[in-house]
Amino acid sequence: MNLTSFRYRFTRYIDPVADLFVKLKISPNIITVLSILAGVLAGILMIWHSFLLGSIVLFISAIFDLVDGSVARRMGKETKFGAVFDWIADKYVDCFVLLCIGLSGVPIISMWLSVPALADFGIVACAIIGSMMNTFIKPVTYAEIGFEERVDGKICDPLEGVGFFGRPETILLLCLGGALGYIWLAVLIIAFCTNLSALQRVVYLYRRFS
Repeated sequence: MNLTSFRYRFTRYIDPVADLFVKLKISPNIITVLSILAGVLAGILMIWHSFLLGSIVLFISAIFDLVDGSVARRMGKETKFGAVFDWIADKYVDCFVLLCIGLSGVPIISMWLSVPALADFGIVACAIIGSMMNTFIKPVTYAEIGFEERVDGKICDPLEGVGFFGRPETILLLCLGGALGYIWLAVLIIAFCTNLSALQRVVYLYRRFS
């Protein structure tokens, strides 16, 4: 179980934002681009150690990410390209923000252990890898096992509720960590939990399809 399982419960709270974009006739793909641009700005702010402002902008990026699908359904502009573009945008934002935190030089484990500062960037690298692999498992599952049924434009697959830590948890932790001054702890938790969640999905697939 993860926050993705409750996605459709959250979306009703941002319906007014979706309605605004529909009235302005802004296409879903443009909203996805806005999500990327906001994510890039958030990362740049974090390089400059503006973690609070970066967290706010990252939260805005997450709102755009939630809204684009809703706008696509309301405007009747759901496309397979849009679904793919949304996935690509998510991973660009996640990896760029995490990379920027690493480039900021903020200490993660070197502040507690007698290890070189390079070890901090190693933790960031683990967080990026975990974020990528935790998501990469899904399209591989679609391709190899053959899940094609769609619900509201999203492929319905057995991994939707499997894995306790996904992108929503990653974004939430980064926003909270940046806002509260614990960005180092957020990255550390993400590095551990994303990889553990990916392993959880692999074990699930092995048990069901081996």
